[in-house]
Amino acid sequence: MPGNFRSGSVLLLAAVLVMVWSACGGGFILRSGLAQATHPQAGRGTLPEPSPPAVPEPPAAIPGPALSGGAEGNPGPAGQNPPDGGAAPEVRRVTLAAVGDVLIHSSIYKDARTSRGYDFRPMLARVKPYLEEADIAMANQESMIGGEELGLSDYPRFNSPFEIGDALKEAGIDVVNLANNHTLDGGPAAVLRAIGHWKQIGMMYTGAFASAEDEQTLRIMTKNGITLSFLSYTYGTNGISVPRDKPYLVSLIDGKKVAADIARARQASDAVIVNVHFGTEYEQMPNSAQRRFAQLAADAGAAVIIGHHPHVLQPAEWVRTPSGDRAFVIYSLGNFLAGQEGARERTGGILQLDLLKTVQAGRSRVTVENPRFLPTWISRIGWRHYQVLPLAETPATQLSDVPSRLRETEQHLTQRMPELRFMRPGEDGTSRSP
Repeated sequence: MPGNFRSGSVLLLAAVLVMVWSACGGGFILRSGLAQATHPQAGRGTLPEPSPPAVPEPPAAIPGPALSGGAEGNPGPAGQNPPDGGAAPEVRRVTLAAVGDVLIHSSIYKDARTSRGYDFRPMLARVKPYLEEADIAMANQESMIGGEELGLSDYPRFNSPFEIGDALKEAGIDVVNLANNHTLDGGPAAVLRAIGHWKQIGMMYTGAFASAEDEQTLRIMTKNGITLSFLSYTYGTNGISVPRDKPYLVSLIDGKKVAADIARARQASDAVIVNVHFGTEYEQMPNSAQRRFAQLAADAGAAVIIGHHPHVLQPAEWVRTPSGDRAFVIYSLGNFLAGQEGARERTGGILQLDLLKTVQAGRSRVTVENPRFLPTWISRIGWRHYQVLPLAETPATQLSDVPSRLRETEQHLTQRMPELRFMRPGEDGTSRSP
């Protein structure tokens, strides 16, 4: 019996161990003489899930704020893993700056006259840092720079020196809009001479073209891994007919063409920037036609719409599309450098925006964030000594109550966009303030 008992005991113990081994998924370790499962699911009769493969470290993301808005919601701050445990999104940023009308009245070019030509650079020196700190800056060059050989002229038909183009380039401007109501003031000759100079100094231009081929060439610029395309249009040319054999000399607003142009540009770039000359001069609020154009451009795929022509500031707002996306529009940036009278006509500004491209899982999305604005003032003394200044630095001899003018400007521009942030002199506009 003892031998049989010992044999039976051994068989019983072996059977128990087999059962435990099977329940543990085929693996166990011995601790203090006890059998313990190596998987948390042991004892439930199911095999464990295999361990997920290691997730590689994502590429270093450019620092940036959390994204907001847009059709796909908030993907979370850059550099943080999303809740699903996938790779963190890569966020790229480009800073865009824009200024309003550069309309060179005779008092300005006479003030710029030197023994060797014209020098407009001192007029822009004080605001140059705010343009240079942006990755891409653009301006509305309202008067054609046909050059002195064609004869310089003032209102109602402008022709300006080449040197204003040189000054804009040196101040940090990268793109000029040429589509406006004064494009054809000097006829085809002025347009072609202006384009020739823009090409010579390496300035991107849009809205007026030297040929049909030139018109069909998309204006594209890539910075920081983000590709932007630029389009521009005008409501008209002050009654001057566009030559039938040269329709490319100026881009006129045509809804179907605008939508088609934006769609084409959108296929070749991450975001489309549209400059448009529209609205009613000296009116502080956009009219229904301006708002319809902004909606059309946004629906077609434009990310940013910059308005010109009223010569005074008009508010900014977000334009929502049926897909749930949003586009930024400011209906008028007012005058940047012009010889007009009146506090509102002498008040302009430098707009700055961040365009953020979020790349994740092979897909990308661009949003417009952090809109900010530096109000400016066209300073002059007796129609001479022109200089563009931050509004906060305006001499009391020219504007008696600067703080009130600043408050009025801020209240006016933010009535449809409370989050528009106002910059002050000395502030780095590219700082990522929340």
